[in-house]
Formats: sequence, C-alpha cells, structure tokens
Amino acid sequence: MIRIDQVGLTLHGHDILTDVSAEIPKTGITALIGPNGAGKSSLLHCVAGLTRTSAGRIEVDGLDIAAAPDLERARTLAILTQSQAVSSRLKVEDLVAFGRWPHHQGQITARDRDIVDEALDTFGLQDLRGRYLDTLSGGQRQRAFVAMTHAQSTGWLLLDEPLNALDPRYAHDLMSRLHAMSRPGPDSRAVVIVVHDLNAAAAWADRVVAMKDGRVVAAGPRDEVLTETTLTGLFDTPFGVLSHANRLFIFTNG
Repeated sequence: MIRIDQVGLTLHGHDILTDVSAEIPKTGITALIGPNGAGKSSLLHCVAGLTRTSAGRIEVDGLDIAAAPDLERARTLAILTQSQAVSSRLKVEDLVAFGRWPHHQGQITARDRDIVDEALDTFGLQDLRGRYLDTLSGGQRQRAFVAMTHAQSTGWLLLDEPLNALDPRYAHDLMSRLHAMSRPGPDSRAVVIVVHDLNAAAAWADRVVAMKDGRVVAAGPRDEVLTETTLTGLFDTPFGVLSHANRLFIFTNG
C-alpha cells in the first residue's frame, strides 16, 4: 500500500502540491490523471523519494520514504521518469541490466542474468537484446526502459507518462504488457502511471486518482472517477462518457 498523508510541496515559493492524501493498493494499475500542471509528475517523484516533500508523509509498504536510505527505496519501488540520461550506444540487454544495480551493486550474478532474461521476455525484447538504443523505434526504446524498471524486481512500478510519443500500436502493446503483469499472482507488480490519454486510463486502469491545481479532487475505482461530471470539472471542458461491453469511451462534448 502507498499511503500519502497531507503531502505538500513548495518549490521556489510556488505551491506545487497542497494537502494531498491518497491510498493506492498494491494491486493492478492506478492512473494519475489531470490537466497540465496538476502536480501528477511531482507527486510521483515525491512517492519515489526523488523530490523531498515540504509537508506530510509518504509510506510505501510501511517504509517512510523521506527517511529511507536510497538503496532501500530502490529495492521497494522502481520509477521511470520522462527524461533518461543514458548513452544511445548502449545495448538493450545492458540497459535492462541496470535495473539490477540495487541488488548486485557491481557484482552481477547468475540470478541477476536470469532476471534480466525474464524482463526481456516479458516485454518482447529478446530479439532486440543485442541492438543499440539508437537503432530502435520509439516504442521499442520505451519498452526497453520499462523492462529496466521491471528488472529492478520491486513490488511497485511508477511510470511517468510512458505513452508520450507512442503511436496507438506501441501504446496498446505496452499497456497490455503492464496490465498482464499487474494481475494478482506470485510475481504481480502494482503499476502507478501518469497518463494524459483518458481513453488509455479508461481501458487499462483499475483505479484512478484525478488531480487539479496540486490537489486530489477524486480517487477510487475507474468507473467512479471517470464520469462526465468529474472530467468536466477537472479539465474545464464538457466531456461525455459512454459505456459499452464493460468499457468506457471518453470524448469531449460540444
């Protein structure tokens, strides 16, 4: 469970997050949605311990994120931020192996190699393992970075806008893989994802946290949050929501 209790964040005199509270269960996919500047990415970074909060407390599986050593945090959760500063002349398998660093710290073992192989399998990268990053398509490259977080072997994957710049095919492929790995089971991972595509949230998320102006305005099961009333207020734009065959379809209305 991720517990976010009255969290505030002030940067350079500006309030980025204000009195944010939420609980995210350790199962399935939770989508963070909201307009630009709502504080979604900032909240994700606070949960991961990349940004220190100005107020409140965040716990992940009982671990106080603000007080935890970096290594302990890295063994509890994995985060993929929007910008990745790595060499484009790195091979896919070497990138994915970076995810094992919190565990081997430079002394890679046979167990680490097995986990890297599993991550390559999970994200359909075995045929690309020897390719350099700068030879991949955008979708392939994004899968490689997500596979790196998977190889970190934590119970939580935090992904900051991983669908950006992906065409529908690659976005669907990535989300279907994340959905499969987030289902209940012995190797299940809980996924928390910042997403702008509301129909992607409707198609794949189990829970949704809606944010606006640095605050949580709604949180709960997908069908309870992704309503016309909530979305219209969230984005200051009229929205329509249709339900068909247990799926929601979201569109701007008028």
